[in-house]
Amino acid sequence: MAQAIPPAEQSDERVKDISSFRKALIRPELGGIVGTMAVFTFFLLFAFDSGMFNSQGVMNWSIVSAQFMIIAVGACLLMIAGEFDLSVGSMIGFAGMIIAIFTVTLGWPAWMSIFMTFIICIAIGGLNGWIVIRTGLPSFIVTLAFLFILRGFTIFLPQVIERKTIIGGIKDASEGDWLAGMFGGKIFGGLFTWLGDIGAIATFERGSRIGEPVVDGIPMLIIWAIGLVIFGHILLTKTKFGNWIFAAGGDAEAARNSGVPVSRVKIMMFMFSAFCATVFAVCQVMEFGSAGADRGLLKEFEAIIAVVIGGALLTGGYGSVLGAALGALIFGVVQQGLFFAGVESSLFRVFLGVILLFAVILNTYIRRIITGER
Repeated sequence: MAQAIPPAEQSDERVKDISSFRKALIRPELGGIVGTMAVFTFFLLFAFDSGMFNSQGVMNWSIVSAQFMIIAVGACLLMIAGEFDLSVGSMIGFAGMIIAIFTVTLGWPAWMSIFMTFIICIAIGGLNGWIVIRTGLPSFIVTLAFLFILRGFTIFLPQVIERKTIIGGIKDASEGDWLAGMFGGKIFGGLFTWLGDIGAIATFERGSRIGEPVVDGIPMLIIWAIGLVIFGHILLTKTKFGNWIFAAGGDAEAARNSGVPVSRVKIMMFMFSAFCATVFAVCQVMEFGSAGADRGLLKEFEAIIAVVIGGALLTGGYGSVLGAALGALIFGVVQQGLFFAGVESSLFRVFLGVILLFAVILNTYIRRIITGER
């Protein structure tokens, strides 16, 4: 009589044996971690004495990284859900212009202008998702159409209303507004004053601000970026809705059969992407005090590249918010680092193209490891 094989010795041929090295490779944050280490090492070697790592230099690339980070969080969750949003950049310009028109032209209180802008932009994001779900069209095509629609309105509206494409005066109109301060203010000013007094950070040595710290607080832009990263990470990894996001992007039909509300998940992710773009826009107009028709150009592609560097698969169902945040950090450091290193700034676009190609190749290899494809 044949002897039964003990359960512990049985094997399932459907389960691919993956080595410890390969298991490490399939961590979605791996590319972002390696890239961050490489970028910081490079600039520590070639730009350390240029001021890149003093208080002002750190704040400069932190602000730029935070900008990328805010839109990368929304793009990451949407890509994991299996969709793209190419209207993010145009949404940034559109949202900023709507705030300017409401606040400066119509004279609304800043808090009301910001609140209504969020409602309008999130509704447009929901419309994007609804069209994708109802028509079955690729999100690439639908959001590409909205890229042109929103950019067209961003140029048309100020020309008709103000006879110009840049509207200023936002900072003066929103002075003292409680909600505007949540996007354009700074925190921990007392801490930085104390650090300047004890000589821990640089202070102004001449002019009307002599003795004041060069960095006088942390901009709310950075606080929003950190908050969105934490929220996105917890949502994705610690909640049932996060599992739904992975399922919707991995195999939508199987997810539906398992009771996952795939359509609702995807529409909500489009709305969240629009929310993140609006946060970026509000922070931007409060910082510059103006809105321009050209704001947000190419930001949609930069957000997608950050997410891909962070380990997300273009096919959906796999990725990491922390990885996307690291991808955004890499962008900010490189963009500012090239200036500090004395390298032609236009090469930043070359860097984006090269690192995108490398990340896609790496992520394709990871997908093959996961699926067992050859």
